[in-house]
Amino acid sequence: MPPTTVTGTRGGPVTDAEYKALAQFRRALRSFLHFSEEAAKGAGLTPSQHQLLLAIRGADTPHPPTIGEVADWMKLRHHSTVELIDRAESSGLVTRVPDPDDHRRQRVILTPLGRRKLADLSVLHREELRRFREEGLARIQGL
Repeated sequence: MPPTTVTGTRGGPVTDAEYKALAQFRRALRSFLHFSEEAAKGAGLTPSQHQLLLAIRGADTPHPPTIGEVADWMKLRHHSTVELIDRAESSGLVTRVPDPDDHRRQRVILTPLGRRKLADLSVLHREELRRFREEGLARIQGL
């Protein structure tokens, strides 16, 4: 099969080897996501709840994140985030607290149960990411 050429791209046409590297990297990403989804289910969480807990714990803010900040981080609409937080709160994973500076806003914090579940999942994910770094990134060295 002759190499496929795409005009107007930086760096010239994409080679067959680059297509293979891209495909392998995409597969590695999908494998990691599958691992993550299954690990969350194994911990009794939905993948969205796991992402929510990580968004809250990993927020790059001096205070617990607001619902809007969580929505932005997760790339969800505000009302979808509220529904997700409602379900997580019902499961005992998170709680809402009023913003000390603006009582119209709520901040979201992890409960002890939420912290424990996230910590357990994060240990598993750290190990999987280390494997991914060694195996997955080696596939794209030629790009």
